[in-house]
Amino acid sequence: MPPVDLSFLVHPTSGIPIYRQLLDQIRSQILGGRRGEGEYLPSVRSVADSLQINPMTVSKAYSLLEREGLVELVKGQGMRVAAMRSSSRAKSDALLPLLEQVAATARHLSLSPEQVIKQLKPLLEDHTDD
Repeated sequence: MPPVDLSFLVHPTSGIPIYRQLLDQIRSQILGGRRGEGEYLPSVRSVADSLQINPMTVSKAYSLLEREGLVELVKGQGMRVAAMRSSSRAKSDALLPLLEQVAATARHLSLSPEQVIKQLKPLLEDHTDD
């Protein structure tokens, strides 16, 4: 098996559960093409050790990814990225919960749609993370 990438970041004080942070990051990596079909995810233990979190937290994220059909369990080898279904639909489905969170936060802050779009547009155009 090739070396695994442990490039996950978690922020325990963000208010977003750690399993959810992992889930969102891995989902984005898969749907964005940074993790290809057949590529193995790092083991639960290696992620938990690297991030100093409970292995059950990692396991929960992996289980939810499996339920979504993004990864599959290969007995004795671990979790690997599954064959992709309709990519554009999956990407839209992955983005929707984040957009709902942005919209709810904007409403709580009494920001107009125009103000939110004005702040979001430069972030969408910034490709330094690619």
